[in-house]
Amino acid sequence: MHKLIVRVRFALATLPLLCTGAMAAPDATYSVKLLTPEAALTAAQAAMAFCRKAGHQVAVAVVDRSGMVQVLLRDRFAGAHTLDIAPQKAWTAASFRMPTTTLAIETQAGKPMSGIRGAPGVMAIGGGLLIEAGGAVLGAIGVSGAPGGEADDACAKAGIKAIADAIEF
Repeated sequence: MHKLIVRVRFALATLPLLCTGAMAAPDATYSVKLLTPEAALTAAQAAMAFCRKAGHQVAVAVVDRSGMVQVLLRDRFAGAHTLDIAPQKAWTAASFRMPTTTLAIETQAGKPMSGIRGAPGVMAIGGGLLIEAGGAVLGAIGVSGAPGGEADDACAKAGIKAIADAIEF
């Protein structure tokens, strides 16, 4: 009988701790929104079409929020190097959560973040933009092959604009 009383007292004493711990525990999971392959393809095709109209032959990459390639397109006369550069621009934008043009400015020689330029895969030149909606990063788009970062950025913006209505939360 004495053992039973001890067990009941122990159970009653620990019950509030168990309940408090369960109620105060943070969520163990979270949800994210991701681009569908169809949306990624639409963005890439729109960016390429915009560049073509401007007379530029480019490669376009769209990556998910973690930097994994979803779509990679190369126009018929785009340089061979563009197949490497476009995904690197998109990955860099997704990884650092900023446009690559901004990263290029922040990582110039003598600036505190200048060492980032030497990290593998980082492409700190214009042409990589985030794809965002509702305050969340959904992915990024990278364009390579237009004459300069501003032209690459313009093509990337056209790609994002093509899917903007579809990605609103």
